[in-house]
Amino acid sequence: QVQLVESGGGLVQAGGSLRLSCAASGRTFRSYVMGWFRQAPGKEREFVAGISWSGGSTLYADSVKGRFTISRDNAKKMVYLQMNSLKPEDTALYYCAADPSHTILVLSTTWDYWGQGTQVTVSS
Repeated sequence: QVQLVESGGGLVQAGGSLRLSCAASGRTFRSYVMGWFRQAPGKEREFVAGISWSGGSTLYADSVKGRFTISRDNAKKMVYLQMNSLKPEDTALYYCAADPSHTILVLSTTWDYWGQGTQVTVSS
């Protein structure tokens, strides 16, 4: 069992940066694939970024590639999403997710554990 709590969201102007954090609890955290998803009003939840248990493998949605960076600290049981060059279309509720599989999957329905989300709003 893994519990996830996101933080770091807020209001930022276009072109600005934010760093999201996800605090995890549970003894098996280091064996989980971790990811970030987002959901804008009226839209489906979409994959943003994922990272393998070791941190050696990452995957990004095309829309954020080159602007966002996912990282993890297994000793602290933390996952981060550094978001640079933010755009108004990045506005959404951002969720941290965890899964015991060994593959980063982009379908939200395949992930087992979710946080409550943190709001990111980018003004133009």
